[in-house]
Amino acid sequence: MATTMSWSAYLLVHLVIFSWYVFTLSANCSLKSHPGVKSYGGRWKFLTFLNLVLQTVFFGLVVLIDIIHLILPSKNLRCGLPLLLVKLRDAIFTVLAFPLGTFVFLSFWSIYLYDRELVYPKFLDEIIPIWLNHALHTVILPLALLQMYIQPHRYGSKRRGIIGLAIFAALYLGWVMWVHHVTGIWVYPIMDRLSSIGLVIFLGVACVSMAPLYLLGEKLNNKIWRSPTVPAGPQKKKRR
Repeated sequence: MATTMSWSAYLLVHLVIFSWYVFTLSANCSLKSHPGVKSYGGRWKFLTFLNLVLQTVFFGLVVLIDIIHLILPSKNLRCGLPLLLVKLRDAIFTVLAFPLGTFVFLSFWSIYLYDRELVYPKFLDEIIPIWLNHALHTVILPLALLQMYIQPHRYGSKRRGIIGLAIFAALYLGWVMWVHHVTGIWVYPIMDRLSSIGLVIFLGVACVSMAPLYLLGEKLNNKIWRSPTVPAGPQKKKRR
């Protein structure tokens, strides 16, 4: 099997991805006519925007780690701040970046294909360019898979990972409920069309579905790198 890339190659790829996310984030924030932007909570009430910010921060951190590995001797990378940053990188990717990015992709396009008016009403086509829609809801998954393929990530205990993801889901759900309490409006059209029981089931399924996505990420990582524990830097993939 081929070896992983050098740190300079990592830096080049990660700079391109980070620049893409910064550009996408800037384009998203430049949209002033989106009806949700001017209402309570602004963009921060949309999971898609929160995921965009998360992915941007994550790849910014990855770029920083690549630069550190290029300028510091290898013996100084096994402790202190460099090691802490690598652990933080792996924690963010495994617990949040991959599961959340995958959830946004799957949930958006599943509902969109069923009835787009439930999640992305047609009038938004006049406000959000089609490329930006795909940047927010489509490209996120290929980029997450690319990151998983080119660079191994250490997964911690399943219990802690799933609990961390559950805490995020609970906090976001609480935020959505608070926005509805203050404004009387649900963040997403689909929530406004459901009965009370239907809403509970919908939100429950959405939250529970996060755990399998965490486990999927761990399984893919281990399948690609052929080991549940892998070094954080360039190495050779194991032969089949």
